[in-house]
Amino acid sequence: MSHATILVSVGNTRTRVALAHAETLDPSRVADNNDPDRLAEQVLALLEQAGAPGTDAPRIVIASVNPRHTAEIERAIAARIPGAEVLRFGRDIPIPVRTSLNDESTVGQDRLLCALGAFWRSKQACIVVDAGTAITVDFVDGEGVFHGGAIAPGLAMMARALHEHTAQLPLVDVPAQWARLCAQPESLRREIEDGTSAPASFGKDTALAIALGVVSSARGLTRHLIDRYAEFYGAYPRVVATGGDAPLLFEHDDLVEAIVPDLSLIGMHSALGILAELEDRELDA
Repeated sequence: MSHATILVSVGNTRTRVALAHAETLDPSRVADNNDPDRLAEQVLALLEQAGAPGTDAPRIVIASVNPRHTAEIERAIAARIPGAEVLRFGRDIPIPVRTSLNDESTVGQDRLLCALGAFWRSKQACIVVDAGTAITVDFVDGEGVFHGGAIAPGLAMMARALHEHTAQLPLVDVPAQWARLCAQPESLRREIEDGTSAPASFGKDTALAIALGVVSSARGLTRHLIDRYAEFYGAYPRVVATGGDAPLLFEHDDLVEAIVPDLSLIGMHSALGILAELEDRELDA
């Protein structure tokens, strides 16, 4: 990565962008997918920060699970930054991850890249929990082989399903109601081992009950799968969480060792580094 490289990770709802250097990755910026022009402006700002305009043609590398928004973002970047080299994982760049999957073509780039990022940072078997629009819980073994995992609805999707498929349940903002639940009087709280407080097991109105049910579903799913994967592996792997709802779900979880917001970007950075090393070896051979 001798010249400026901007990494763009397009999710289902939001996109993260970051400036990549040879060995390091700057903190990301986040924008809503519905505003591709704003994303293009953020990319341009990062290029200007890197001093790229007027030197080498900048390289912009995109990973995506949302083809429609990615096409709009790519068009906005081309219009705002003429001459930029825009590359996409899956189209122009392979993801250097070994898998044991039945059909690699069906797995999302975000899952592979998050697994790659977690493995290359820790150099050990990992369980990766991505709590975003959907919740995924995936396993990568100690050799870096991606074994797949589980996909479930995210918090907002669960809450929306309850509202849309019942006659009277309201549409609940889960983070807001969870904060309200956590602010209940001390008689409705219990102390947990690390000294912080957690809500008691009762939602005292419908909105609180939905928030408690949705969050408990996500946490229970994750813990069940962690136990299943650990049983398969013969030990508890390192557990890493990412995604917008990860702090709400896992900030005080005793099984989740780290919450890494930029894990997909770390995976992209790792992938480019691996591919560059492979190319150098081929040239030296």
